[in-house]
Amino acid sequence: MKKARLFALSLLTAATFAMPVQAKVPGVPEGVDGATKGIVAVSHPAAAQVGKDILAKGGNAVDAAAAIQLALNVAEPYMSGMGGGGFMMIYLKDQNKVTVIDSREVAPAGARPEMFLQEDGQPIPFEERHTNGQAVGIPGTLLGVEKALKSYGTMKLPEVIEPAIELASEGVRVNWVTADNIKNSLDKLRKHVTAAQVFAPQGVPLLEGDLLVQPDLAKTLQLIHDKGTNVFYKGEIGQALVSTVQRTGGTMTLEDLKAYTVKEREPVRGTFRGYEVVTMGPPSSGGLTLLQILKLMEGYDNQKDGFGSAIYLHHLIEANHLAYADRAAYMADEDVYPVPKQGLIDDRYIQERRALIKDDSVNSKVQAGDPWRYDPGKKPVVAMNFRDPSPVKQTTHFSVMDQWGNLVSYTTTIEDVFGSGIMVPGYGFMLNNELTDFDAMPGGVNQAEPGKRPRSSMTPTIVLKDGKPFLAVGSPGGSTIIASVSQTILNVIDHGMNVQEAIEAPRIFSSAYPAVTWENGFDQDVILQLLAKGHGFAEKPTNIGNVQAVVYDLENGKMYGGADNTRQGTVLGVDAVAYTTAEPEQQAVQPSGPFELKVNGIVYPYRADQMRVVNGTAYIEAEKLVLGLGTDFATFKNKAVAIDGKGFLPVKKVAEALGYTVEWNAADRTLQLQK
Repeated sequence: MKKARLFALSLLTAATFAMPVQAKVPGVPEGVDGATKGIVAVSHPAAAQVGKDILAKGGNAVDAAAAIQLALNVAEPYMSGMGGGGFMMIYLKDQNKVTVIDSREVAPAGARPEMFLQEDGQPIPFEERHTNGQAVGIPGTLLGVEKALKSYGTMKLPEVIEPAIELASEGVRVNWVTADNIKNSLDKLRKHVTAAQVFAPQGVPLLEGDLLVQPDLAKTLQLIHDKGTNVFYKGEIGQALVSTVQRTGGTMTLEDLKAYTVKEREPVRGTFRGYEVVTMGPPSSGGLTLLQILKLMEGYDNQKDGFGSAIYLHHLIEANHLAYADRAAYMADEDVYPVPKQGLIDDRYIQERRALIKDDSVNSKVQAGDPWRYDPGKKPVVAMNFRDPSPVKQTTHFSVMDQWGNLVSYTTTIEDVFGSGIMVPGYGFMLNNELTDFDAMPGGVNQAEPGKRPRSSMTPTIVLKDGKPFLAVGSPGGSTIIASVSQTILNVIDHGMNVQEAIEAPRIFSSAYPAVTWENGFDQDVILQLLAKGHGFAEKPTNIGNVQAVVYDLENGKMYGGADNTRQGTVLGVDAVAYTTAEPEQQAVQPSGPFELKVNGIVYPYRADQMRVVNGTAYIEAEKLVLGLGTDFATFKNKAVAIDGKGFLPVKKVAEALGYTVEWNAADRTLQLQK
């Protein structure tokens, strides 16, 4: 479980300390000497070292980003690689320009809107539809890396691919993240055999500390080094890739591979508290949804409300519901369907949407609005689709800054953990399941169609002050990406946290009423207050996202980084700052109480020591019960009893007085309240 507070200063192993300097931008840690010759923040230490080495050799941020991506194909093969795609956002200092290299996967010519339906017209279950060749999109990562290098790098592809070849040949030590992902994905890996032979040789999954050697992947990387990207898109690697996709149920052809094109795109831009937020536009839904959330939250005094307070989190959850409803309705590949990019973040539209947020209760019937009224574009003639049924995905993100002030914020993916589970035999790389990012049910703007990019949630972002960039940030996590990035920015700008604190602070995610997932670290009383308002918190906390960010202090010219400990996040500066996050401590299992309280189907998070059963009557500590039921103690003071020196209230009597029906389920010892 993610630690709630793991401060950057306690992790520094190669920093020198100086007198605190008042930074002109937020997010800068005080009293820490930052880097001046470049810095990387990456989710795996081996890939971070590759990026640092490239910067130290004189490479720029694009060179380092290309090398990191190729190294991650080896060190994190379950998250990204040449079998997938991504978005590389680049800030070019000499041109004062932000651009995006879009290497998102594309549907092959054989794709159809109904391709993920069963005979009865219902969607094929996700576990089945994402593990066959039909789910594999035409990969773009390799061409995206090459395009970035040719346009904005200083090194050639053969030079930046060499560290990845070495890692694949000599091996990468399995860390706890890799070991857990292998163990949790064994059924998927075994379905198509080849990947299991690499990650679970002789049927035994690799363990932490083992050496992961990938000779087939090394061979593939060497072929690309020697023959260029044509060997992948037009030659023997491509032939093997296409054969594998077709053998496992897909329609991709070599002509599809040859037809793939990388696109260079303009990012979308918005403002928050006077800062400019530059982020990813369609075919990603991430940037516009991020901007909507920030602009909705701009209407509140978040600093005064306080991080982790009930009112702050209530506003945040409700803002997310509104933005995600619009995301489901309007976000798609803009090359195919128009997207109301201006209308979604128009101030008049934001005010309309914010007016739907009430301080004292949830909006249980959130629907998409009509941003087209504020957009000069042409509305598409197609039904809206509000479905977003796929579970949370995985991906990776890293951020880079070089000594000249260039920045890269790069989110890259093969979609699910180990993608489709399909490895190309003899070539050692995993294939994505990106086409499951299309809506399984046809009829909406995000239905599967030939040559189309599926809607993404990836949100590489750069934040500027007075036209100068100071923060590059992003996260993996499927649709939770947007929540992770928006909350990190809110933590930095509104809550005054430094970059490491902002990443480590616990996060929430809720895309639709009532379900809320959350990370360990929120106060129980706050959760009870939010439950009383109608939010449905999950029974147990879970990890959300994996943010990696870099910050540039415009005043002293120093660079700092932040890394998430939900993986082995690593920050390396060329001349200062070096740390790797420690594996999070496992949370102690809480003892079971004498009963469980469910309110409208939601388990309330009362601890065993806050519950009692006396003479067959269920009691809960008075202050906790009234918080969770949204009432006050004074009303029920006469019903309180003292147990072990504390005040308790009888649950049944209080609930019935508040209009709940109460039912006792003896089989699972659950007291159920319904209203």
